[in-house]
Amino acid sequence: MFREVVFPLLYGLVIFFAGMKVMEMSLQRMAGPMLAGWLNRATSAPWKGMAFSAGATALLQSSTAVTVLTIGLANARIITYGRTLGIILGTNIGTCLTTELVGLQIGRAALPLLVLSLLGWATFVVLAERNRAAPEETKRTLFQIQCSFLAAAGFALVMTGIQVMQSIAVPLRSMGVFQWFLDRSADSLWWGFLAGACLTALIHSSAAVISMAITLAATGVLPVEIGIAIVIGSNVGTCITAVLAAAGGASAGKFVAAAHVILNVAGALLFMPLIDQLHAASAWLSADHGAQIAHAQTLFNVICSLLALPLCYLPIWHKKPPVTAPSAKSPVA
Repeated sequence: MFREVVFPLLYGLVIFFAGMKVMEMSLQRMAGPMLAGWLNRATSAPWKGMAFSAGATALLQSSTAVTVLTIGLANARIITYGRTLGIILGTNIGTCLTTELVGLQIGRAALPLLVLSLLGWATFVVLAERNRAAPEETKRTLFQIQCSFLAAAGFALVMTGIQVMQSIAVPLRSMGVFQWFLDRSADSLWWGFLAGACLTALIHSSAAVISMAITLAATGVLPVEIGIAIVIGSNVGTCITAVLAAAGGASAGKFVAAAHVILNVAGALLFMPLIDQLHAASAWLSADHGAQIAHAQTLFNVICSLLALPLCYLPIWHKKPPVTAPSAKSPVA
């Protein structure tokens, strides 16, 4: 069991997380320093905040980065409560990009992409060394190109990690414990929901949990309906990051975290009874089981965000957070 299931799963997760971290850090080094200013200027209305944060989350591949910055901006009294709600809704949409790419099952291109990305990165590192006396604008451009190649390498590692995790599909089919879980989930999809929420809260990555669900569904081990329940649960489990980021901070940051939890839990409660309809809609978009789970996550997040968006315009959210203790101020102010 260890050699066939546990080791490939852990090994694949390590590669997956390494790729996610490389991709996240590279993209944040490229665009992150300007993100706080962009968020402040681009969120004059909740719908604009939702659209911008969706794009920023998709670009940076990190809803955590955008959420933590939002908590900092709220603590610094730079944005109103309504604008923070729009940003939160947008991060839920932006996170769908990774799983949609995973759902395309393009893992066979991972190794060539990794090699080409590392060669490109090394080339521009050498160019940067040779152009130390170049103008600042040129050096900044070379640095951004290096970061883009590293981000591509990180994505290739993510795909490689998923390929490694796919190898556990066959032994899982013969395991009694996994079959027990499938039997329980067949009786009640809430088992899948709880599995997604708990796993995501434990490893702090909804992308990893959803990618595992996509992988198992694509290999025929996991029924799509249970995979969708896991996806919905992971959207609740991912709230733990915002809760931890706001813990011990000002009331404004706690409001952002609480809003994140309430919106995601409300969306989950709304869609859990509608999993069959969500499956039917995603099956209409694709015949591949893995892609169906990715599409279901996108539909779930987009519909939930659009339904909640009008709430951001209520007059009660128009005020800025109250002034709190000086220690609550954020460095992004």
